[in-house]
Amino acid sequence: MEIRILESCNKRASSGAGWRRRSGSVMAMLFLFFISLAALCASQPMFAVVTAPNGTHTDALNLTPEVQDAYRHFYNLDYAGALPRFQKIQKEHPDDPISTVYVLNTTVFRELYRLGLLDTTLYVNDGFLSGKHPVVEDMQVRKQVDTLAAQAIRIANAQLKANPKDVDAMFARGYARSIRATYMAMVEESNLPALALALSARRNQEEVLRLDPKYTDAKLVVGVHEYVVGSLPLPLKLMAGLVGISGSVSKGLDYLRDDGKNGIITATGASTSLALFLRREAQYPEAITVVQGLVARYPRDFLFHLEYANLLKDSGQGPPSIAAYRAILQFAATPGYFPNAHWEMAWYGLGEALRGQRDIADAAVAYQKAAMQPTVSLLLKRRALLAAGEMEDLLHQRARAQEEYAAVIALGGDTSEVDRARKYQHSPYRGK
Repeated sequence: MEIRILESCNKRASSGAGWRRRSGSVMAMLFLFFISLAALCASQPMFAVVTAPNGTHTDALNLTPEVQDAYRHFYNLDYAGALPRFQKIQKEHPDDPISTVYVLNTTVFRELYRLGLLDTTLYVNDGFLSGKHPVVEDMQVRKQVDTLAAQAIRIANAQLKANPKDVDAMFARGYARSIRATYMAMVEESNLPALALALSARRNQEEVLRLDPKYTDAKLVVGVHEYVVGSLPLPLKLMAGLVGISGSVSKGLDYLRDDGKNGIITATGASTSLALFLRREAQYPEAITVVQGLVARYPRDFLFHLEYANLLKDSGQGPPSIAAYRAILQFAATPGYFPNAHWEMAWYGLGEALRGQRDIADAAVAYQKAAMQPTVSLLLKRRALLAAGEMEDLLHQRARAQEEYAAVIALGGDTSEVDRARKYQHSPYRGK
């Protein structure tokens, strides 16, 4: 592994080597000089870009066994195991902004998962760019996110002030901004501030790639942004172009493919985003291949197993998808196999797959199971109860269907599910 690092400390230390034969007083002064120099070098951040075995450039900290171990917990959705590991790394490396970004990333995605916002179906079937998925925000978590993001950016800014071409600091700053923007958009629904921050993150990561094209981790943020802007309806895309915001679906996918293959800490995130976008583009064979690789690498990640079943369903492979959902649910009998599993997502997916195969009775049961899970979000609960009512109507169980619709209405909210429930209370669902 080659390490390119600022060599000032080494040069200063070696310059005193010829003084060793001088008088004792000079030796004493030299000794004090070296002690001071060692303290100086230890106190200043070491701007290091390393070349990984695959030729990718990255922050040296990213390749340490401790970081890789923490990421294994993170990507198996074991946030309880990942967070203290990353916090320990942050404490041991307070001058490296990426160590704070680790903690920020884990804090945000733990909350997104808790709120049910990592269910990819929310962003495939509707509302990818404009859908509303309201949640009850934990303000203590928002405070933690704000503090961590500000801390990471502050450390990165200090390093960039000393060395404007420090790509490690530039990457960490852009990554922190992108994670903060994700939280703002998905939880706070502060779309315009989130967009401004996301644009800033993209510029940071584009600058990283300009300075060091082999810094592949930076392609996650750029690739996602390219795809999202490229997916805008033409009028909005033209308006974005007028203010200098460009995007390309194909270019975004290519960035994510490269990052998924060669990235160090963003490879899994890139592959996950790639699979979601390929699913939206109905490029199912490639998406399935990508997700199969994720399942093999992280066999205890509930969401990767779920996404495999989702892809089978969406690609028209009904019976295999039903088998895949049921295989996931069998793990419910093995406590702890999937840390923090949101079983309602699997039950709802099974209901959709059964409905597609016209197995109405079993679909009704699956939807009801989804609505009963203790971790179900209000959004998914409304959807599941509404779908259960529709199935009951098709089974000519009118009284039970009306009970389901009443339950949807009781959950409240100005939503399409509530509007449809009110409609079906007066006129039965006919399958249209």
